[in-house]
Amino acid sequence: MNKTILSIALAAVFGFTAIASTPIENEKKQIKVSESTVTWKGYKVTGEHDGSINLKSGFLEMNGKSLTGGEFVVDMTSLTNNDLKAGQGKEKLEGHLKSADFFGVEANPTSKLVFTSVKPMNDTSYTVTGDLTIKGITKPVTLVVSMFENKATATIKLDRTKFNIKYGSGSFFDDLGDKAIYDEFDLVVDLAL
Repeated sequence: MNKTILSIALAAVFGFTAIASTPIENEKKQIKVSESTVTWKGYKVTGEHDGSINLKSGFLEMNGKSLTGGEFVVDMTSLTNNDLKAGQGKEKLEGHLKSADFFGVEANPTSKLVFTSVKPMNDTSYTVTGDLTIKGITKPVTLVVSMFENKATATIKLDRTKFNIKYGSGSFFDDLGDKAIYDEFDLVVDLAL
């Protein structure tokens, strides 16, 4: 009798352990926004600037260990510059980037990326197509997302003019000289799950 009870108890313990370690299908893994980072880098004829933006919310959809979808909301009001110091143009640049000339954050306080297609490249990397909304304009984008234990990373190059951000663009204005700002900027996303 004691052996039977012990056997049942062991079977239950090991059964629950096996269930707990089995990957969950169609799971939404919430992003730990306070531990995640989004950094940007913009380029102009005379140099570059870089900074960060905070995630407001987000999740990745997983089927077992495979990425199948995702969605992210970025808090555009948190946009900051990191390469200039206070009193040396930092506040002026941040204000200009938040103005209607660039991201118009008063009218558009968030940006959003929704995955529409996820294709595996190998065991840890995926080609992701998604709908990116900036300034109320939605355009398709493609990026590579790499997955690790409790982290995911992505790098994307964006053309700001597709989102009606034309200030200082040589594609739309002549004779800008060294005041020209390149159309493309980079985003590097590090997600904690």
